[in-house]
Amino acid sequence: MNIGDVSSQTGLPAKTIRYYEDIGLVKPLRDDNGYRRFRSQDVHKLNFLGRARALGFTIEDCRTLMALYEDETRASADVKKVARAHMAQIEAKIADLNAMRDTLSHLIDACAGDDRPDCPILQDLGGKA
Repeated sequence: MNIGDVSSQTGLPAKTIRYYEDIGLVKPLRDDNGYRRFRSQDVHKLNFLGRARALGFTIEDCRTLMALYEDETRASADVKKVARAHMAQIEAKIADLNAMRDTLSHLIDACAGDDRPDCPILQDLGGKA
């Protein structure tokens, strides 16, 4: 199957598929004319990668998860360790976003929003709060 077919089946852009090939995450066969020929296992790997990336795993995490997926002697504890580390990163980002929201909400509430030029939002951004 060609890259267009694989792109349709996986929902991944051809550029992303080529990138995953360039970094060694998938290795499609090549026809005599040099065109990529994807097998069903390549499509499966690309679906796996697409789902992992949609969950926010890094490329290196995806590489690790793919290796674990392909290793039938893996320990599920190793997979869980990768997922837990990623969850911790997500929770830290959420905490940062909550702090940003709280600060911005406070600044919005402090701003009169009228015709006067003084504005606590701009003062805070300018470091004058």
